[in-house]
Amino acid sequence: MAEVESIKQEATAKSIIIKAVIALTLGILVLMLPTPENLTPEGHRLLGLLTIIVILWVTEAVPIGVTALLAGAGLILFNIQTPTSAWAPYASPAVMFVLMIIMFGVVLNEVGLASRIMYYLLKFAGTKVKRLSFILAVGCTITSSIFHDATITVIMVFAFVPVFMSMGLKPGMGHRLPMFFMLLIPMASSAGGFGTLLGGGRNPLAIEILLTFSKGEITIGFLKYIIIMFPIMIMCAIGTWVVLWVLFRPKEKQLEGVELEDPGPMTTKEWGVLIVFVITFLLWFSGDLTGWHYSVPAAFAILGFCAPGWITFRSICDKFPWESWIVFGAGVSLGVAMLESGAGRYLAEVILPLLDGKPTFVVYYGFAFFGSFLSSLMSNSAAVALMLPITLPMAEMMLMSPESVAMLAPMTTSFIMLVIGCPPTIIAYSAGYFSQVEFVKIAVPWCILLLVVCVISMMIYWPLIGFVQ
Repeated sequence: MAEVESIKQEATAKSIIIKAVIALTLGILVLMLPTPENLTPEGHRLLGLLTIIVILWVTEAVPIGVTALLAGAGLILFNIQTPTSAWAPYASPAVMFVLMIIMFGVVLNEVGLASRIMYYLLKFAGTKVKRLSFILAVGCTITSSIFHDATITVIMVFAFVPVFMSMGLKPGMGHRLPMFFMLLIPMASSAGGFGTLLGGGRNPLAIEILLTFSKGEITIGFLKYIIIMFPIMIMCAIGTWVVLWVLFRPKEKQLEGVELEDPGPMTTKEWGVLIVFVITFLLWFSGDLTGWHYSVPAAFAILGFCAPGWITFRSICDKFPWESWIVFGAGVSLGVAMLESGAGRYLAEVILPLLDGKPTFVVYYGFAFFGSFLSSLMSNSAAVALMLPITLPMAEMMLMSPESVAMLAPMTTSFIMLVIGCPPTIIAYSAGYFSQVEFVKIAVPWCILLLVVCVISMMIYWPLIGFVQ
């Protein structure tokens, strides 16, 4: 037995060395290429570092959290960012918000609300996998257009995990059924973020950039935005479910052996946590009036959970998946570096002109894929901020509608190909039911196909409602 274990360890060590050597070799090759005229030396070094980091992440040669820390260290080592600039994004407002949102999930699970939510979901949708997964996909997408996609993901992930554990389907064992649901939840939630102006920061940002570009002539209000986007969002919900059902359908027809008992009346701590949640949502919705960043109500919510003794902060910290939070911080740090070093703009200037003179569908799809690619490496708001100042002038030169190009941006940056791309995927990954490689195998075709759904839907639906393109 000891001999077998020794052989396994040796094979694992060899695998790690091979993957690390491949990553370093490809990164060095990128660094050895001549620096293009329109790319800064810092941007060139960043592309080399990014090559190493992405390969290490995807192959999981070393633990994902370790690679995340290497990303910050690499920005300093390669003289791309100062130490302060490299590490500051790890505690940026967006990253701290994600930290507190994941803590919400721990609280839901510990006080029993997650089990209660799951009980009522199964009571409504049943235990048949096909029906349950379809209702879950559409439900996650619609609610994510109103609430933050990370909030919906954390609620549903922490509701499903106890069910799978009760079925003996533990994390890291490669079971297809929990992996299917753990992939469906974040993908469906992310797909809903563009449905209304409340769904994510990228949505009002796109409108603001369009308003500035048009010198105040083109305005899109709250209701008009919903009319433009919401029906396409529903198509994306259905499309997400179809793609996952076709590519990764579980063998089980229903959740066997799941007999959730009636949780009975709400306990005092459940009521307390629920009331704090409701107040937090109200504060998020009234952000325009209060002027508070969305992380402020989240911090007050943690205080509201812990101060009355419904849960201890020590319990939250003990159950918190710290690795996933660090990974998201690394993604934000690399995204900031892409913006500041000029690497992102260089990629845009190289790739987007290739679309000039191509059919309308190809041009729109090219814009869409570029937005999705950027969003896989940085926050979707940062991707929108980077791409629109480039794509809008291009659209004008090609005699295309700037409104269509602007509204395409928040839509297509909802679809990502790497785990680090958005909070929902990081949260689901933290449950431990799928690896990054398994995610990429599903996420890439999902992204490619859903972008087709988006572009075809906008080209057919928007003219029908009189939205110019």
